[in-house]
Amino acid sequence: MTSTQSSNSIFSETDFNLLEDSEEADNHNSAATATRLSLKFQLDESYLGQRIDQVAAMVWKEYSREKLKQWMKDGHLLVNGATVKPKYRCEGNELLTLEVELEVQIGAVAEDIPLDIVYEDDDIMVINKAVGMVVHPGAGNPNGTLINAILFHYPKSAELARAGLVHRIDKDTSGLLVVAKNLEAQFSLSKQLAKKTVYRLYDLVVYGQVIAGGTIDEPIKRHPVDRIKMAVLPGGRDAITHYNVKERFLHFTRIQAQLETGRTHQIRVHFNYIGFPLLGDPVYVSRVRMPAGASELLQTTIRGFKRQALHAFKLGLIHPRSGEEMMFEAPWSDDFKNLVEVLRTENAAY
Repeated sequence: MTSTQSSNSIFSETDFNLLEDSEEADNHNSAATATRLSLKFQLDESYLGQRIDQVAAMVWKEYSREKLKQWMKDGHLLVNGATVKPKYRCEGNELLTLEVELEVQIGAVAEDIPLDIVYEDDDIMVINKAVGMVVHPGAGNPNGTLINAILFHYPKSAELARAGLVHRIDKDTSGLLVVAKNLEAQFSLSKQLAKKTVYRLYDLVVYGQVIAGGTIDEPIKRHPVDRIKMAVLPGGRDAITHYNVKERFLHFTRIQAQLETGRTHQIRVHFNYIGFPLLGDPVYVSRVRMPAGASELLQTTIRGFKRQALHAFKLGLIHPRSGEEMMFEAPWSDDFKNLVEVLRTENAAY
């Protein structure tokens, strides 16, 4: 990990305290002791006439406006000790108080699954996800997922939506993910992703010789017939991928791609769209494409690589509390490393 220090911080200068119950956690099977927020802020006349939900979002910038509105509606966020509607207009000099115990937001079961944690502190975890690990429990994958592992490692993540995950990578894609460990960090990281300031760099191997780098700016939406797939289609969500050629082989190319947006299957869809699908992709490549004259070793390696050749190599972000610029790297998984080494020797470009 490399990092550069900065003095920025998203945390407001209010009376902010985290109060925790004293009872012991139940052996990783619950959200441990519940987190209780206790905040106060005295308004002045500069807020006169403004909506109280807007004011609360300015005062406590570490929480989303929608979360603050919900706390207001539930009676946790009070104005002069009384409940008010989010559209209430400030009259000047009100006292805002917030008293809330965070509730469990996710029902997944904690499981003792090893995690490759690249970095961790009180606010974030950066994880190097293994090949084959599903990120989120779902139909057909209720257990053994990254979220099950996170809940065991840090039980209080059950208080957060998606256990603190703010982005995801596909089951058979290896590499880096950042996980928030509290509401403030989750909101900060979500804002960074929305503003496209999170740096995400991927290594991939595609079929064919890519001549030069460039940018793919094509909208992506669900495939109209095959619902497992995504596709470049009019009316889809904006999707932008920047890429550079790193190594050329006789029939393949190793590329580094930087995501500006983060759509489902974005890299896989974009490179398939421009005619260079990812080696091994089980969804977007209908059959194994074997180069003419391939050696026995190359044939074995290609047939044995049964996933998309994609690795989330580098991740950059602003630390939610300190404002520090942080950059993380994860080495290639063994299968990806072996694939590239075989291509270098068995499919070298002339």
